[in-house]
Amino acid sequence: MNEVKCECGHVNPHGTILCEACGKVFEEQSNDDKKLLDMRYEGSARRSQTYNKTFIDKIWNFFSSVKVGVWLIVITLVASALGTVLPQEMYIPPVMPASEYYEDQYGWFGKLYYDLGFHNLYSSWWYLILVASIGVSLVICSLDRVIPLYRALKAQKVTRHDGFLKRQRVYGVTQLNNSEKPYDTIKERLKLKRYHIREEDGNLLAEKGRFSRWGPYVNHVGLIIFLIGCMLRFVPGMYVDQILWIREGETKVIPGTDSEYFLKNEKFTVEVYDKEKDKEVFNKALEKSGMVAKNYQSDVVLYKKKGETVAGEEAELEKVKDYSIQVNKPLKFEKFALYQVDYKLNELNKMSFKLINKETEKEFGSLTVDLYNPQTEYELEPGYSVNIISYFPDFQFGEDGKPMTKSRIPNNPAFVFEMFTPDKPEGERSFVAIRQNIEPFGDNEYKMAFNGIETKHVSALTVRKDLTLWTIGIGGAIFMIGVIQGSYWNHRRIWIRRKDGEVIVAAHTNKNWFGIKKELQVVLDGTGIEEPIDQSIDEKKVNEEKVG
Repeated sequence: MNEVKCECGHVNPHGTILCEACGKVFEEQSNDDKKLLDMRYEGSARRSQTYNKTFIDKIWNFFSSVKVGVWLIVITLVASALGTVLPQEMYIPPVMPASEYYEDQYGWFGKLYYDLGFHNLYSSWWYLILVASIGVSLVICSLDRVIPLYRALKAQKVTRHDGFLKRQRVYGVTQLNNSEKPYDTIKERLKLKRYHIREEDGNLLAEKGRFSRWGPYVNHVGLIIFLIGCMLRFVPGMYVDQILWIREGETKVIPGTDSEYFLKNEKFTVEVYDKEKDKEVFNKALEKSGMVAKNYQSDVVLYKKKGETVAGEEAELEKVKDYSIQVNKPLKFEKFALYQVDYKLNELNKMSFKLINKETEKEFGSLTVDLYNPQTEYELEPGYSVNIISYFPDFQFGEDGKPMTKSRIPNNPAFVFEMFTPDKPEGERSFVAIRQNIEPFGDNEYKMAFNGIETKHVSALTVRKDLTLWTIGIGGAIFMIGVIQGSYWNHRRIWIRRKDGEVIVAAHTNKNWFGIKKELQVVLDGTGIEEPIDQSIDEKKVNEEKVG
C-alpha cells in the first residue's frame, strides 16, 4: 500500500483520514468543509479499515469489530446462564452415569441438556473456544486502535491545519494585534490548570490528561489477563476443587495430588446445641429442625508416599501430621487446603448374617459382609458355605420388576445368597434385603437371617488448590485501574494559532465538554480574545430552523 505524504512533509500510512502531524483532512468532499471531525482515533489509519485482501486480513477485520466482540460476550453469558439451570456433573451424586442421571432426574430436558454438553459446560471445548475468542477479540480490537492512536498523538505538531481547527467542536476567531501580553497571561493560566504547553512559531498547544485515552486499552489488558487466569483453571495441576468422602478408619488418596498424599480419617465428631442450655439463643432453630450442629470435625492423619511404587503394589506411607479439620479451619499443606463441608452419620458399613435351619432354628455359623468390598464366598462350619451371587448396594425394583441398584452407596443393601449344606449340596438360593427374605425357587430348608449391622460416620471434605488467583486478581486490579483512568480524567487539548492579525482558538476533549468550555472561559477572561463557540450547538439550531 502506498503511503500518503502531506503538504507539511509528514508521511502518513495508507488509509489515514487526518494527517498525523498537521491534521489536514485528506480526500475532503466539497460539502464536508463544515462537518465536525470524528476525533475518536485522530483520523488515523486502522488496519481493519485499510486492508481486506488476504485471509489474515479477513480474520483480523472480523475480530476487530466491536459488534463481534459484544456478540461473543452475549453468547458466552447466555451459555454460562444455561449452565446453571441444572447442576454440573461434578455436583451430582455418584449414583449412576451422568448420561442416565440427567434423564432419570429431569426427563427429556435433562437428556437434551446432557446431549448438548451443558452438564460439563465450563470445561467443554466449545465454551473454552468462546472464552478464547473473546480474548482474541480484545487483543485485536486493542491493537487495531491503540497503535494508530499512539502514533498520531505522538506525531502531532503544534501548528495545525486551518481545516483541522475549523472543524473542531469548540472553535472561535478573534481579530487582535500581535501584543504578547495576552499570550503570557494565557500561558500562565494554562499552567495553573496543569496543562503541558508546547510552542511553535508563536502558536500554542496546551494538552493534559493524555493518559486517560489509554484507559479502555488498560481495561482490555486487565480483561485479557483475567481470561487467561480463568482458562488456566483447566490446565492440569493449576486448579482443584473436588469433594472427598472419607469414612472413619479409611485411608484415601487426596484428589489432585497425583497419588502423592493420602488422608486417613481417624474419627469424626459432631457436637449439637443442647435444647436446654442453648434454648434461649437458638430456640427458633431448635424448634424448626430439632438439631443444630455446633461443631463437626474430622480428626485426620496426613500421609505422604515414600518413593516409587509398582502398579498394583501398596504404597508405603510416611506420616506428615495429625490435624482436626473443622468448618473454616482447613488443613493446609503445600498449595492445597482441605475444608470440612458436610457429613453423614451412621452409614451402613458391615452387615452380619447367620445360616439357620428354618424348621429346627439351629445355627450353622455366621458371616459378616463388608458392604464396600464384599467377598463372593464365605466358609462357615465344616460342610456349610455361602456364596454371594448378586449384590445391590442401594436396592430397588426396576420398571421390569427386576432388582437393581440406584447407586453404589449401601443405603438399602440386598443380596442373592446361595447356601450349600451337606443335605443340599446343589445349593439353595435366597433373596435377602432389609425386612425381606424371598425364596424365588420355592421353599428352602435353610435361610440367611439378619444378625446385626456396623455403621460408620462419613466426612465430606472439599479439596482445593488454586494457582490462578494471582493471575485473576492482577487482571481484575488492572481492569479497575483502566476504569478509573478512563472515567475520572479526560484528554483535553487547546490550540491557539495567530495568523494575519487573527487569533484562532480551538479545543477538543474526549468527554466532558462542559468542563473544557468552563476552563476556556477562565483562561481567556480579560485577554481580549473571544470565547470560542460550541459548533455542535449551532449545527443543531441550523437544523431546527431548516425543519421549521
